[in-house]
Amino acid sequence: MAELIVKAAVKEALEDHNVSSDFYEALDDEVRELLEEAAERAEANDRKTVQPRDL
Repeated sequence: MAELIVKAAVKEALEDHNVSSDFYEALDDEVRELLEEAAERAEANDRKTVQPRDL
Protein backbone atom coordinates (compact mmCIF):
# COMPACT_ATOMS: atom_id res chain seq x y z
CA MET A 1 0.00 0.00 0.00
CA ALA A 2 1.17 3.54 -0.71
CA GLU A 3 2.50 5.76 2.03
CA LEU A 4 0.12 8.50 3.11
CA ILE A 5 2.61 10.82 4.72
CA VAL A 6 5.38 12.88 3.13
CA LYS A 7 8.63 12.36 5.01
CA ALA A 8 10.01 15.76 4.01
CA ALA A 9 6.91 17.50 5.40
CA VAL A 10 7.20 15.59 8.67
CA LYS A 11 10.88 16.49 8.96
CA GLU A 12 10.04 20.14 8.31
CA ALA A 13 7.25 20.13 10.91
CA LEU A 14 9.60 18.59 13.46
CA GLU A 15 12.65 20.58 12.42
CA ASP A 16 13.91 21.02 15.99
CA HIS A 17 13.83 17.26 16.62
CA ASN A 18 15.44 14.15 15.27
CA VAL A 19 13.04 11.64 13.72
CA SER A 20 13.73 7.91 13.90
CA SER A 21 13.25 5.95 10.70
CA ASP A 22 10.50 3.76 12.18
CA PHE A 23 8.50 6.84 13.23
CA TYR A 24 7.28 7.36 9.66
CA GLU A 25 5.74 3.91 9.42
CA ALA A 26 4.03 4.32 12.80
CA LEU A 27 2.68 7.73 11.77
CA ASP A 28 1.46 6.34 8.46
CA ASP A 29 -0.37 3.57 10.35
CA GLU A 30 -2.03 6.13 12.63
CA VAL A 31 -3.14 8.27 9.69
CA ARG A 32 -4.50 5.21 7.87
CA GLU A 33 -6.53 4.24 10.97
CA LEU A 34 -7.85 7.78 11.34
CA LEU A 35 -8.99 7.76 7.70
CA GLU A 36 -10.70 4.39 8.07
CA GLU A 37 -12.58 5.59 11.15
CA ALA A 38 -13.65 8.78 9.37
CA ALA A 39 -14.95 6.78 6.40
CA GLU A 40 -16.88 4.47 8.74
CA ARG A 41 -18.46 7.45 10.46
CA ALA A 42 -19.50 8.96 7.13
CA GLU A 43 -21.06 5.65 6.07
CA ALA A 44 -22.85 5.36 9.41
CA ASN A 45 -24.42 8.73 8.65
CA ASP A 46 -25.50 7.59 5.16
CA ARG A 47 -22.90 9.73 3.39
CA LYS A 48 -20.24 8.86 0.85
CA THR A 49 -18.48 12.17 1.40
CA VAL A 50 -16.02 12.22 4.29
CA GLN A 51 -16.18 15.59 6.05
CA PRO A 52 -14.09 17.26 8.77
CA ARG A 53 -16.70 16.35 11.37
CA ASP A 54 -15.94 12.68 10.71
CA LEU A 55 -12.55 13.11 12.32
